[in-house]
Amino acid sequence: MLEAVAELRYVPNAHAQLLARSHRTAVGVIVHDVSDPYFAEITRGLQRVATDQGRLLMICSSYRDPERELEYVELLRGHQVAAIIMAGSGYHDPTFTQLLNEKLTAYEATGGRVAVIGRHEHSGDAVMPDNRAGGWLAGKELCELGHRAIGVVAGPQVLTTTTDGLAGLRDALAEHGRDLPAHRVQYAEFDRDGGAAATAALLDADSELTAVVALNDSMAIGAVALLRSRSVAVPQQVSVVGFDDMPIARDVTPALTTVRLPLVDMGVRAMSLALDAGAPAPRVEVLAAEMVRRDSAGPAPQVTPVRPRAADTGSRSSRPAARPPAT
Repeated sequence: MLEAVAELRYVPNAHAQLLARSHRTAVGVIVHDVSDPYFAEITRGLQRVATDQGRLLMICSSYRDPERELEYVELLRGHQVAAIIMAGSGYHDPTFTQLLNEKLTAYEATGGRVAVIGRHEHSGDAVMPDNRAGGWLAGKELCELGHRAIGVVAGPQVLTTTTDGLAGLRDALAEHGRDLPAHRVQYAEFDRDGGAAATAALLDADSELTAVVALNDSMAIGAVALLRSRSVAVPQQVSVVGFDDMPIARDVTPALTTVRLPLVDMGVRAMSLALDAGAPAPRVEVLAAEMVRRDSAGPAPQVTPVRPRAADTGSRSSRPAARPPAT
């Protein structure tokens, strides 16, 4: 028998084993886009715990399509996974939220466990990155550097992540006597091209802008690229602050000042909660944000420039540049 197994290179049927054993081995993870550096870092943390516990990780990318997320919950339930982790942001969509909760509740009734990362309207285990505090830190940093005209490159308006970051930023600006009018907020996809397009719209809407906050680092990198293409010096003319502190943030030029979230640890904690069947839910863990100062943010310039728009062919502003902060 063993000789035949070796000769035929027999591999056990995983689905048959799943039906035969009472112990579920797989864990399902639903992310918005696993190629996004934000989710790649979270997945590192998820994988670390899953590997240590001998679990198979099944990763599903929804590409921010709520209908696809609902389908993945049903698919993972059909595969009898031990736990489902929702690693993407929640949505401001009551109909979707109700449907999602119904499906997750039905799954939990079969013995499955659920953990979420971020703010979701689901009463279960959750790991909460403090996005609101992170937005507040970004706003405070720029206000203390003397900036008054601050623009925001925000993510999709339907996501709770976007709402929370913006709320914290508004809090900081209000505390420092600044406002955030509608023309200084541009919503975009959470990627480099979205950041570039939103920054172009901000500059075209407000020639007095001296700082940009992007609610993730990919968008911040797009913002820096757009400013460079318009011959706007960063940070001497316009400062840029990102969010998340992805690994690439320290390697771009100028190195990105950003709000750090413990992305890998978020994955570690979510997987640990999902696989810890001994403690009753809900358990909520809030992970703090911190400010990381590098080279892309500096003191507000003393003279506001008149910058050419994309369609203009004028020369670069001759305004004297402010000295960047020591690093």
